[in-house]
Amino acid sequence: MRRPSFWLTRIVVPALALLLCGGSSTIVAQQMEHSAPSAPSTHLTIKTYDGKTLSLSPEELAALPHKSVSVFNAHSKTNETYSGVLLADLLSKVGVPLGEAVRGKLFLIGIVASGTDNYGVLYSLAEVDPAIHTGDVIVADTLDGQKLTKDGAFKMVSSEERRPARWVRNLTSISVVKVEP
Repeated sequence: MRRPSFWLTRIVVPALALLLCGGSSTIVAQQMEHSAPSAPSTHLTIKTYDGKTLSLSPEELAALPHKSVSVFNAHSKTNETYSGVLLADLLSKVGVPLGEAVRGKLFLIGIVASGTDNYGVLYSLAEVDPAIHTGDVIVADTLDGQKLTKDGAFKMVSSEERRPARWVRNLTSISVVKVEP
């Protein structure tokens, strides 16, 4: 089976998803930029489509239950162990349905994670829900036992990615969006 092309997976699908969610081509262009200089992230904001918001400082995230994931970083060619809070746990704090409650149109919920450099990625709700998907998506605050520093206080990491293209360093916002077919 042929793997999808770079353009399809990194440009077309996220752009289409953002447009279906009411985004503009300007937002899409900004989301695709990853080379822009960025300031380290110092807080994390989670927003839902129905107006709920949760803001977290590094200390507040550190106080929540953590999970460790061991991954191979294809960019640095090293094995790394990240520790952080399951994204699903953070989403539940703002009332996002998970587990058995996810059915029907709820499978059209998307999670957009963005860094301070305007790099953004899209996950489906099913990809971040441990009751549906076997991989873990965490908001990490430590790497190999040390607090994150160079890449900001927060980093989105997925244990099921073959390469870290959908990891977001300097993570500053997570938006829960509805995708309409």
